[in-house]
Amino acid sequence: MTVLITGSSRGIGAATARAFAAGGYDVAVNYNKNRDKAEALALELREKYNVLCEAFEGDVSDSASVKAMFENIRKSIGEVDVLVNNAGVSSQKLFTDISDSEWRECVGVSLDGAFYCSREALPHMIREKSGVIINISSMWGEVGASCEAHYSAAKSGLIGLTKALAKEVGPSGIRVNCVAPGVVMTDMMKSFDAQTVEELKEDTPLCRLGTPDDIADAVVFLAGDRAKFITGQVLSVNGGFVI
Repeated sequence: MTVLITGSSRGIGAATARAFAAGGYDVAVNYNKNRDKAEALALELREKYNVLCEAFEGDVSDSASVKAMFENIRKSIGEVDVLVNNAGVSSQKLFTDISDSEWRECVGVSLDGAFYCSREALPHMIREKSGVIINISSMWGEVGASCEAHYSAAKSGLIGLTKALAKEVGPSGIRVNCVAPGVVMTDMMKSFDAQTVEELKEDTPLCRLGTPDDIADAVVFLAGDRAKFITGQVLSVNGGFVI
């Protein structure tokens, strides 16, 4: 089984790649800019878990780049059986200050990327009558976040895509689900000061922030046989922040 995780050179994506490799999957590590980190991760997974693993460059917001990436993956490690649409970008801005380019980048990476990658992955899955697509949304895609309207809109779009696509490809034996993380300690949190981080912890019923491994565990669960009757669902992994 081969899994492609977009945006997997660091953070949630890297943790998810490690979790799949630990489970015996061959792994395609996608990156756009962080080549060194992606290749280092691929080497780590090959050596530690003895699986096929390569780093593949691809701008998921560009359909031609996605198509070329999938061709390279097929040649190197095979067809994609599990797709994790994880790539995303985030920023905090007043709605009236969001530029055209910032809106397009956010929606392009998160939502367009999931569309382009799913479109490339599905023909093989449909032929095989088997496959899994997991979209990484956000709790803000469920309830919206002030000063993150572009991010919330993109992540909400992923939830809609998940539900619609699950209905369409279910008869072909393909499952499509969504994971909606809460506040997770990744590079995206670097702009928050210590006081804000503590306040976020206090607002979380479990009194801590999430880790990339918390999200990776949920993704691997949804990809496996223990979730074989689950499709079209949003699994909220947020410590109770949004209930």
